[in-house]
Amino acid sequence: MSDGMRAGSALIAQNGERRHIFVTGGVVSSLGKGIASASLGMLLKSRGFKVTLQKFDPYLNVDPGTMSPFQHGEVFVTDDGAETDLDLGHYERFTDQHLEGRNCVTSGQIYDTIISKERRGEFLGKTVQVIPHVTEEIKRRMLQTPHDQDAEINIIEIGGTVGDMEGLPFLEAIRQLRLQLGKDRVLFIHLTLVPYIKAAREPKTKPTQHSVRRMTEIGIQPDILVCRSEMPLGKELRDKIALFCNVSPAAVIENVDCPTIYQVPLALHEQGLDALALEMLRLEPKRECELDAWRELVTMINSPPAEVEIALVGKYTHLHDAYKSILEAFLHAGVANRVRVAIRWIESSRLESGDPDALLDGVHGVHVPGGFGVRGIEGMVRAVRWARERQVPFFGICLGLQCTVVEFARSVCGLEGAHSTEFDSTTPHPVVDLLPEQKEIDDLGGTMRLGASPVDVQRDSLLWQAYNAEEIHERHRHRYEVNETYHGRLEAGGLRLTGTSREKRLVEVVELADHPWFVASQFHPEFKSRPRKAAPLFREFVRAAKACADARGAGQGGLVAEAPRIARETEPER
Repeated sequence: MSDGMRAGSALIAQNGERRHIFVTGGVVSSLGKGIASASLGMLLKSRGFKVTLQKFDPYLNVDPGTMSPFQHGEVFVTDDGAETDLDLGHYERFTDQHLEGRNCVTSGQIYDTIISKERRGEFLGKTVQVIPHVTEEIKRRMLQTPHDQDAEINIIEIGGTVGDMEGLPFLEAIRQLRLQLGKDRVLFIHLTLVPYIKAAREPKTKPTQHSVRRMTEIGIQPDILVCRSEMPLGKELRDKIALFCNVSPAAVIENVDCPTIYQVPLALHEQGLDALALEMLRLEPKRECELDAWRELVTMINSPPAEVEIALVGKYTHLHDAYKSILEAFLHAGVANRVRVAIRWIESSRLESGDPDALLDGVHGVHVPGGFGVRGIEGMVRAVRWARERQVPFFGICLGLQCTVVEFARSVCGLEGAHSTEFDSTTPHPVVDLLPEQKEIDDLGGTMRLGASPVDVQRDSLLWQAYNAEEIHERHRHRYEVNETYHGRLEAGGLRLTGTSREKRLVEVVELADHPWFVASQFHPEFKSRPRKAAPLFREFVRAAKACADARGAGQGGLVAEAPRIARETEPER
């Protein structure tokens, strides 16, 4: 037995009785493996089990941190500063728990670890191969579940689609784990597509059959099939799929398109997915699912009594997944305020030459999110100015804060040519500059200010009103910061620095006092938002937007004297 296999056997012995559920996908990508995994995690947690989730992606990037949002969508940041796949956001939101960097693994990390070991001579001159070295490293990371070592069930999503060459080592690894751990401790769930052919007026099962056959050729027989479709499949089709895919009819679960992703757990529960998974893993439910609160959530999402419109002025509006956590945070904030948040998507570059009034007129709030690169920056600055001068509720995040500072420095403080050195290295007034600790860094991957950091909150502020706490912890992802040299000038002009780092050196939040609601944060509150516990700043921003909508409906025009204040009866949020 090789050293790697001996280590793997030791890990298996240490793994106790933990169960592993592997979620794979076939036919096409974007079937919703992440939502299905997160939904199952929520259901099993509701039944009393301690659950964790992992995502294994086959691409060779070490992480998505340096990938274009148009390529990969959002980069989700964890408390410990890891840049991860956006599916970790779904995992956290559905199960209401914090994950860490080790919950997201890529081929790049796997091969980097193996090559580093080889260079150090740890393989003692042996030929390094996909089997056993790559597969053993994959299994090691699956068995060494991160911080939640007491998790009873680990749900592991395998990225990509069966048949992809780069995904084969992961599938081989989970095939081996089934043999090593036993059938009672490993469950295979395979997501497929049952397309509806309009010309034939019927759904087709053949793609699912071919996908399962591809899995069996690799040596994996799925235990449960989750079939994505536009419409209910019916008993006849499910029986047909079961017959040709060698599973029980009860193990064919239909995953019909839902109005909201938060309806998916309810649909899967109604078909008994969680009960079936526990039965196959030889686990007795600890309690019945308590889903009444979740049903109320879905009802509010689908049928809110009112609506507000928010302009999202961003750089990547052509791909909405680039703002996945922001969209979810707005949805959560809408639930908290009993409104639907409608997004008006505005590419920031359009504001550079277009009329802001024509593009923004009628919205109840303006949001400028994060981003990188000079394209569209002046459009963001114009959006900030429009919201400030029109007294429309405004919320900026990360780059949105930096554009806020640039606009205020130019328009109010009289600092002509003020800018960020990220976009203009020769600016006479570098009101936003590179963090000092970043100036000697050349590598781009994983080198920003990342993860959760403490923020001191000024009591007499909108920030305090939102959190009701003297110190909060929020996640960051940035290289540039408000230049400390200009703090005094900005405050003298009326821009309040109401959130700062513990040593007061870094500006975390800025506000305007003579405005209905005008806040920008350097941190990313969207990453910690939850369906039934909206991110505080998003909640208060939407509350202000609702006040704006109500004022206009009452015939008070576009101005709002003051956003409504509410008494907090809950414990301070940390």
